[in-house]
Order: sequence, then C-alpha cells, then structure tokens
Amino acid sequence: MAKTYRITVIPGDGIGQEVTEQAIKVLRTISKLDRKINFDIMIASWGTEYYLEHGVVMPPDAIEILKGTDAILLGAVGDRRVPDNITVGNLVLTLRRSLDQYVNLRPVRRLPGVPCPLKEEKDVDMVFVRENIEGEYANVGGSVHCGSNHQVVMQTNVFTRWETERIMRYAFSLARKRRKKVTSVTKSNALKHSMVFWDDVFDQVAKDFPDVETNIVYADAMAVHLIKSPEIFDVIVASNLLGDILTDLASVLQGGLGLSPSANINPERLFPSMFEPVHGSAPELKGKNIANPIATIWAAALMLDHFGESLWCQRIIDAISGILVKGKMRTKDLGGTSTTVDIGQAITEEIERLWEIGLHAWNVY
Repeated sequence: MAKTYRITVIPGDGIGQEVTEQAIKVLRTISKLDRKINFDIMIASWGTEYYLEHGVVMPPDAIEILKGTDAILLGAVGDRRVPDNITVGNLVLTLRRSLDQYVNLRPVRRLPGVPCPLKEEKDVDMVFVRENIEGEYANVGGSVHCGSNHQVVMQTNVFTRWETERIMRYAFSLARKRRKKVTSVTKSNALKHSMVFWDDVFDQVAKDFPDVETNIVYADAMAVHLIKSPEIFDVIVASNLLGDILTDLASVLQGGLGLSPSANINPERLFPSMFEPVHGSAPELKGKNIANPIATIWAAALMLDHFGESLWCQRIIDAISGILVKGKMRTKDLGGTSTTVDIGQAITEEIERLWEIGLHAWNVY
C-alpha cells in the first residue's frame, strides 16, 4: 500500500511559483517511479497578492489548515508593494513560531560540478543549526517620541533557557551522526548578557556529549574562517540573527543562493516542518524563466529526508550533481543560459535515469 504524504505548497511571491513548480515536477516523477510513495499536494496562494486582496497575508485559519498537513514547501516571500515586515513577518516568521519550527537547518555543501569560489580548492560540507523562533528576532521592543529629535527605539533580544538548550541539544545530536564536531557562534565579548548566557548553556550541554569536539568562535572571526578554512567545520550552532547572516555568507561557498536549501524543523513532529530555498523572491526575475530552481528542489529533498525517505533524498541530490558535473545545464546565476524549466526537466530526467540503473547516491548531509 502506498504511503501518502500531504504537502502544502506556498509558492509565495516573485519567482516562488516558478521554482516550486519544478520541485513539484520532481515529486510527481518520484511518485510515478515508486508506487510505494504518493504526494497529496495542496497549493496555498498566500503572500502579497492575497494581502492586497484581503488585507492579510494568509487566512485566519491558515495555521489550523497547515496542522493537517505533513510538510510545507515554501517558494519565496517578498514584494516591493508591501513592506517585508508584513509579508515575511506575518507569513514566514508567524509560521515558524506557530508551528514551533525552532530549528533552522541549512546544509552548506559544494556539490561536484560546482566551481570553487576560493583561490584554493576546499572541501565544503557543514550544517548550520540556527535558532529559529526567538533571540534577536523575538520582535520585542518599541519606539517613543516618534518623529522628533528625541525619538528612542528599543529592540530587545529574548533568549530563554528552554529554547537555547533544545537548539544546542539538536546540534550536538546531529553532530553525533556526522563528524562529531560542534562550533558555537557567539559575540559574548560585546553582548554581556545574551551571548554570555548562550556560551554558558553551550558549555553545560556539551558535558552530556563528551564524544563530540566543541569550539566557540566569535561571529566576526567566524566570517573570516568560513572563507579561509571552511573544511574545518562540521555542525555550526548559532542564534537567529548571527545564523541568518553567516548562512548567506556560507551560501557563496556552495555556488550561491540558487543552490542553497533550508529547512524549518519541528523535531518532535508535533507540527509540520517547512522547507524552502534560502534565496528571496527576486521580483525582477518573475516570469522570465531564468531563476535557478535547484535550491527549491534540494529543499524538497530535505523534506523527503524528514519523511524518512532518505534514498529518494539522496537520488535528488545526486541528480542535481549529475547535471552540474556535465556542465551543459546552468542557469544565468551560474554563468549559463538554461531556463528554470530546463533545469527542472534535466533533474527529472536524471532521476529517472538513476532509477533505471539502480544507483544509490551519498547522503545529503
């Protein structure tokens, strides 16, 4: 009997619809090849257009609708017609908090066939574990005396022991499955409360994982190390803001944002997790059929891995690498002329080829 996975796809804004269409194409191909897997896909047209029509970015019962699904695949959100604090804040950040997606998982791996942007060829295979629902993005603060010379604005960081400890434990548990190294990113030399607390919790949790090597690195130094010595890192745990910034920097190591997937995970599986590309909505590219869909397709692979379909996750990653190694299919961001649809079709055909010859690819992590 086939296993059916219920997936809600939120194409969002800009190029979101174009890239999610290619990911859906890959999922449809898998269900066609493997009769043990089926996907029940619902499209939720939420985001800017929904906001302009209804005054909200998603319907009032959106969270309840999503609780009935197994996972969410998000394209991208953001449009110049509406402030980002409305589109991103009221959709993406709201979903992360409401569905307790407290882990933001971003694998950074340079696949075969992707040119190394560094002067020296370096192995790049790390995973960022970013705290996803509080910290610097807790949205606590306010402003007084607005519009005057005496205006005061306060933005408060919120770090709770519960949340900080569980993100640390997730990072250490993941490291045990990989190369057993965890690096914590901090700024405790300047932030004497929040980041000193962050360091203390990291040290306390580390005692429960004596087999895992640990290191603490200041955020500014981390930016340097990522470029000079990316091969030394395995699992990197960071706060919401620091993780957000550093993962965008790290994306350059794997070929750019068009090759960078992301997962918002509820590890306990009490709520659906959400998978998305790291890149934005790029409204200037909308409708031109030139956006790179690989990050979104890779995000769909992470979704399958979350479902326990690790072999299909591996095959998708191998198919992506396969077309990159051949060097003929590249979108504009990678120096080529292939279209969004071209890349989606090429990956689909490569998956079909791998299925036929029975190749087993390496693990996504």
